[in-house]
Amino acid sequence: MAKLGLVRDIDLALHLPLRYEDETRIAAIAELRDGETAQVQGRVLEAKVEFRSRRQFVVRIADASDELVLRFLHFYPSHQKALAPGKLVRVRGELRGGFLGREMVHPAFKAVDADTPLPDRLTPVYPTSAQLPQAYLRKAVAAALARAPLAELLPAESVPAGLPALADALQLLHQPPASLTQAALEDRSHPAWQRLKYEELLAQQLAQAEAVRARALLRAPALPSAANGLHAGLLAALPFALTPAQRRVCAEIDADLARTQPMHRLLQGDVGAGKTVVAALAACRAIDAGWQCALMAPTEILAEQHFGKLVQWLAPLGVTVAWLTGSRKGKGRTKMLTQVASGEAALVVGTHAVIQHDVAFARLGLAVVDEQHRFGVAQRLALRAKLDDPDRPSPARGREGEGEGVTSTPQGEVRAQLEPHLLMMSATPIPRTLAMSYYADLDVSTIDALPPGRTPIVTKLFAESRRDEVVARIRDEVARGRQVYWVCPLVEASEALDLQNAVETHARLVQALPACTVGLIHGRLAGTEKAAAMAAFASGAMAVLVATTVIEVGVDIPNASLMVIEHAERFGLAQLHQLRGRVGRGPVASACVLLYATPLGETARARLKAMLETNDGFEIARRDLEIRGPGEFMGSRQSGAALLRFADLNEDGALLQRARSEAARLLERHPDIARAQIERWLGTRRDFMNA
Repeated sequence: MAKLGLVRDIDLALHLPLRYEDETRIAAIAELRDGETAQVQGRVLEAKVEFRSRRQFVVRIADASDELVLRFLHFYPSHQKALAPGKLVRVRGELRGGFLGREMVHPAFKAVDADTPLPDRLTPVYPTSAQLPQAYLRKAVAAALARAPLAELLPAESVPAGLPALADALQLLHQPPASLTQAALEDRSHPAWQRLKYEELLAQQLAQAEAVRARALLRAPALPSAANGLHAGLLAALPFALTPAQRRVCAEIDADLARTQPMHRLLQGDVGAGKTVVAALAACRAIDAGWQCALMAPTEILAEQHFGKLVQWLAPLGVTVAWLTGSRKGKGRTKMLTQVASGEAALVVGTHAVIQHDVAFARLGLAVVDEQHRFGVAQRLALRAKLDDPDRPSPARGREGEGEGVTSTPQGEVRAQLEPHLLMMSATPIPRTLAMSYYADLDVSTIDALPPGRTPIVTKLFAESRRDEVVARIRDEVARGRQVYWVCPLVEASEALDLQNAVETHARLVQALPACTVGLIHGRLAGTEKAAAMAAFASGAMAVLVATTVIEVGVDIPNASLMVIEHAERFGLAQLHQLRGRVGRGPVASACVLLYATPLGETARARLKAMLETNDGFEIARRDLEIRGPGEFMGSRQSGAALLRFADLNEDGALLQRARSEAARLLERHPDIARAQIERWLGTRRDFMNA
């Protein structure tokens, strides 16, 4: 029960059924139709163990109308005792035709008497595990419902009209009367479900609003603009002008950095919208004010892309940029750590290695996290905890004896402990309902226009049987002086998945394109090998690059005009959109070819249809949320933590809007009620919901 999160009585009370079984009626055996799930009652005529293709227990029962065979492929002595000839049994299962006649395979059953009453309510079926039987869980939930503190917390005016009391809603959902249709219960449209959805959404909104209030009490360094500093120098040195959208978000970020409250902002923009230069300008603000900036990316390739751009832009202005990844060892890493700890490195770029415990910043004023959704919710929470960790070794953190909440700077002055500003970036735009719920504690800036000169990418679907046509298209592109990506889902062949893989595809393309230089890059290569392959492709020396999804984000080769994605049906929608965004980054016409294998499942068909119909990242994100749900969209499923259990962001937008406005009112007028609501619904999940 603890593994299922069922610790408190309220946890059990909120552990709602997956579905219901109707055990309130008994059907005549003769009336059953093939494929129908029903309950019958009859007397055992015969029970025996048979040896066919495998050992099985076969029971024949009869009521006044007909006979029925029960077949058990896995059985125990208790089965044989309960289903002995002459016993009266109540059986529930799915009817189907078998070689011995009509039968039920592995039905639920129990021995009864002639006067054993039928239940007057539907029987709940709960989410559980093999170690926790339904019968035990039903008793535990019923007992918890009687004990749990389910008194109304919310003032009457805070609850939407027409919804039942919380205790009544839970009682009905755990033990619904037979008169209720299962459809109304299972599609979650019943008012009892609406009450639970609203309560859950309200608790989430309260937790997010509380997090915003708590952060307002923290202090960060004010990073005011400098008239003729790095910021102005970088703007003057850039070979392009910022778009109006970039200037707008820069102004929003600058306003945050000038305040002493920690910035907590999400910068979102479609693939190629120009987020990196915005982050670079924010870093210049921090460096101008005498503070350091850290930029973290989820992969070494993306981090190295950022590092190359930032060195190109900032090194001529006299800024030392350090490079830290998990693969960097020995003297090179030691030198970088020294530069970071001394403050010589004003900007530190890398993977999660940037926040490892041995990395000590002299004065960390700004942290930038790119592709924040790739880290997962739990990892973002770990990042925040790492940045706020008072035990983290850093000259800018308090030293023993200086007093709680006090730190020393390299210049020796004593000041209150300051938190770094935090800027998160994402090329996966956040749909409106997610922005209102899971990201409600964030300020969001949106770059909603691409830089001029970008050409639209044409997307085409090709069945894998047309592979030769795709190879011919590659020859044409290379002949025009263009470059091509070919992305595969696997590195090496897998017995479990019959997919083309990067190693085999590389070998085939080398043979099919003898006049071209065909490279290979994947996650198992050493860092130096990956860097060499990317450098060759970036320089134009390599015409075709076969890769896995390590090139999904950040890779910027303006001359690449064709992206081929092998087994596109195996990729997620956001991933396909990111990969497509590796081309179309220059003035040349670009295309993305999605090679797919048949037959296509419903979800894969929906993803490919979306890719074919739109290049708009916001529309892609909306459809992705619709297809996958918020857990996978946000990278939270891999953490094992639940998000919303009851509400559906695609269907419950009106309830979310009401909860959002009510949360602000409750925190203002009834803070004790707000805290009790959060504790009731989130409990130990509270920190996760604030990630």
